[in-house]
Amino acid sequence: MQIQSATQTDINAVLAQMRALRTQASAGVPMNQLNAIDAPDGMGISSLSVAKGGSFGDALKGAINAVNSLQKTASHGANDFVSGKSSDLVKVMVDSQKASVGFQAMVQVRNRMVRAYQDIMKMPI
Repeated sequence: MQIQSATQTDINAVLAQMRALRTQASAGVPMNQLNAIDAPDGMGISSLSVAKGGSFGDALKGAINAVNSLQKTASHGANDFVSGKSSDLVKVMVDSQKASVGFQAMVQVRNRMVRAYQDIMKMPI
């Protein structure tokens, strides 16, 4: 019973953090100001924020690499859980959600870049 209640508490805490992030994101808070969940290795959503002074290409490449790393971590964690090497379902679910949120953010960046390109192409010469 003790393990089950601790797991339930962990799940509720993760859900509360995810809801808070969703609320902040829907309110239009910029990515670099979100109160993100960080993994123990420091690779979290907040690592997608862009440092000032770098080029846009470097920032985009870094963000893509960070999302790729999040997806690999989630995939490896899920595979370890399925194969029995790990029994930490909460970590697997958190990693999966981090990868999902990161990917959704990258899709939004891509959509805005395409929209900006289309707007530029529509400008009269």
